[in-house]
Amino acid sequence: MTSFTLPHELHGDGAHKVFAVHGWFADRSAYASVLPDLDTMSFTYALVDLRGYGEAKDAVGAYSTAEAAQDLLELADRLGWERFSVVGHSMGGAVAQRLLALAPGRLRRIVGVSPVPASGLPLPADQWELFADAAQLPENRRTIIDFTTGGVRPAAWLERMVARSVAVSDPKAFRSWLDSWAGEDFHAEVAGARVPALAVAGRLDPALSAALLRETWRRWYPYGEVRELSGAGHYAMDESPLELIQVVEAFLDADDEDDVDDEGDEEAEPEGEEA
Repeated sequence: MTSFTLPHELHGDGAHKVFAVHGWFADRSAYASVLPDLDTMSFTYALVDLRGYGEAKDAVGAYSTAEAAQDLLELADRLGWERFSVVGHSMGGAVAQRLLALAPGRLRRIVGVSPVPASGLPLPADQWELFADAAQLPENRRTIIDFTTGGVRPAAWLERMVARSVAVSDPKAFRSWLDSWAGEDFHAEVAGARVPALAVAGRLDPALSAALLRETWRRWYPYGEVRELSGAGHYAMDESPLELIQVVEAFLDADDEDDVDDEGDEEAEPEGEEA
């Protein structure tokens, strides 16, 4: 892995620092729909482009969740962020968990929005072919987006999501990322981690459902919880932006109320599950 400064943009000037990491199908523009309504007085958000996407579309690398976690840690150092939280969508949720494995003492909280579990996401042969060929075939991307949003979204929206995905991603990097987020199992490195961890699932998403996250995320993280958005599929930022903001920022804001204090005199009780 080579040192690399992730392209990024900052929003807000709040004391609580938060990285926002995109998923497999988008660059940092994945968060465009939530930007106008974020609490920029309480939080400072850094939206990043992972290698192979957006302003980092031509960046060379391994295109792996482990490499991305190291890139984020180096960016935190450059920004002067000693402690911070991470929000990651889908593949970005796996990156957030890699960062938890790499630097647990620096994380305040992690949030996964339809996060890929740290155990990866094994796919049957026919689904693997669909996903692998999506690097070159826009129609495969459309099929995946349609399936993971319950088959109920307008055709124009699906086409717009596909067009953005193709425009902001490098095909070779896109294909390489699949091997990492789907095929790598590192859950033993994070199981038992005491950092508060929220997973947000969309009820319309059959792939990364609340049930799956209860069997993975909720089992591994004693201070974890699973929440479900009834009106969302896999792309909650686009489908239910206001509901997503409310759930995520309430969870992040609770850090000031019940996080373990610096002296270690108190510990928060493990948080319950709501799904």
